[in-house]
Amino acid sequence: MSFPGRHVQRAWHFVDASGETVGRLAAKIAPILRGKHKPTFRPNADIGDYVVVVNVEKVVFTGNKWKQKLYRKHSGYPGGLKERRAIDVLARKPQDILRKAILGMLARNNLRHGYMEPRLFLYVGPNHPHQAQLASLESTSSASIGS
Repeated sequence: MSFPGRHVQRAWHFVDASGETVGRLAAKIAPILRGKHKPTFRPNADIGDYVVVVNVEKVVFTGNKWKQKLYRKHSGYPGGLKERRAIDVLARKPQDILRKAILGMLARNNLRHGYMEPRLFLYVGPNHPHQAQLASLESTSSASIGS
């Protein structure tokens, strides 16, 4: 672990999102990005870890959220509101569903935008380019969050 004033040691966490509920999975990943699982956690410090999530297209919603949940964004111009249903977002960019859920659980400050967002890696399918970083985790077998 790292201590205040020392070099921050960042671990890599691997998550398989197959069959996981979006909100429950996001609630597990967000504290890891913040570093709340470390004994040296401070709310004003950047001590979070890296998180690699695969199979993001296989997440699930409960109830009728695939058809009823709306993702909204506004261009800032009059009449610029755009709405998409969750199933349409899944067809276009499956990573955005989980990314929006995770980032919605983080405070909107410079730590989120500058440090936490770049350490979240979401991938469609089981393949990802972080095999070298996660190789050390497989030998310790303490990397799984979603199971």
